[in-house]
Amino acid sequence: MTDALAPIAEQIRRTGFAYMRAPEMQALLAAGGLRDWESFARTWDDLGVDMFMADGGRYRRRRFAAFRGSGHGIERKPHQPHYQSRDYNPLNGGIERWFDPVTEAAARHPALRAILGACHDLFTRLTPSDVRPASWHIETHQFRIEARQGQSGKPTPEGMHRDGVDWVLVLLVNRVNIASGETSIHDLARNELGSFTLTEPLDAAFTDDNRVYHGVTPVSPLDPALPGHRDVLVVTFRRE
Repeated sequence: MTDALAPIAEQIRRTGFAYMRAPEMQALLAAGGLRDWESFARTWDDLGVDMFMADGGRYRRRRFAAFRGSGHGIERKPHQPHYQSRDYNPLNGGIERWFDPVTEAAARHPALRAILGACHDLFTRLTPSDVRPASWHIETHQFRIEARQGQSGKPTPEGMHRDGVDWVLVLLVNRVNIASGETSIHDLARNELGSFTLTEPLDAAFTDDNRVYHGVTPVSPLDPALPGHRDVLVVTFRRE
C-alpha cells in the first residue's frame, strides 16, 4: 500500500470512515494520473433530472455508470439500472431506476480513472483476504443537488442510511452559492461518530458501509436571489 493510502486505511479500520481534505486527495490522485480536473467537473453541467424521487422533488440531477474492477483493471459494464432494496432506501428503493448513463468522455476521463484506481487499491486491501472478491461491482453516480429561494435541496432525501454495498466514496466536485450540507457519520446503534462539511473540490469521505450510516443535511442558497448547487461524485464498491 502506498504511504498516501496507509493513513486513510488506518482511520477507516479504527472508526469506519475517513474524512480527507482536498490537498491530501489531490496528492493521492495525482499519483494515480489525475489531470484536467476542470474538464471533468464541467461534465456535471450535463446531468438529467432524477425522475424517480418519491417525495416529488425535482432538485436532483444525476448520471450513472457501472464498472467491474479486478486485478486486470477497471472496465465499464453495459448500462443497467440502479437498484436498492427498501431496507436501505425506504424512500426510493424497491424499483429499478434507469438513469442517464455517464458519458463516455466522463467515464474515460483520467480524473475518474485515477479516482476508481485509488478506490480499488484502498478497498481491496481493506477487505480481509478470506472474503476479498476476484472482482468488484463498482457504481458511479454524478449528483447535482439544486437549491433556490423557497426550495432547499436534499443530498440524502432518504435520511441517515447505508447504501447496501461494502465501501463508499463521496467526493465533492463543486459548491456554488450553497450553505450547509453537513455530513454526519453514525455507528450501527445510530450514535454519532463525527461530522464535517465538504467545502472544497476534492474534499472526500470514505465509509465502510457495513459499519456506519451516513447522511447529509439539506442545502440552501447563500444568496436567496440566486440559484445554487452542490456537485458530488459517489462511488460504491460491492463484492460480486
